Amino acid sequence: FTNQQSAKADALRANPRASMTVYWHAILKQVQLAGPVEPLADDENDAYFATRPRGSQIGAWASAQSRPLESRQALLDAVAQQEQRFADVDPIPRPPHWGGYRIVADEVEIWHDGESRIHHRERFTKTDNGWEMRLLQP
Repeated sequence: FTNQQSAKADALRANPRASMTVYWHAILKQVQLAGPVEPLADDENDAYFATRPRGSQIGAWASAQSRPLESRQALLDAVAQQEQRFADVDPIPRPPHWGGYRIVADEVEIWHDGESRIHHRERFTKTDNGWEMRLLQP
């Protein structure tokens, strides 16, 4: 989720692919997925925005994310202005310039830690017939 006018959103529009990696140290495993990115629908954005803390909702209205900032005080003043604007509003509506993206995975890699760096790696690639699995060198 991001300001749709941010550098992150600009990058996703220019190259609508992304990847993410999650590492679980406790179980020594990692999952990475990659694929095309698609914007979420308004109802999905609204539902998620409603779960965010009120301060984060105010911040989404106050911040022109990724744009140059005159001073820290200018940002604090913008936050105070939005707090005043929404003082008697509950719930705070989602800003029209704020929304999320979904990675539609077409590749998933599962990595299992191995002794002496002899890891076990499986890569799943989406094909027209389902998912194909290949083992990878560590």
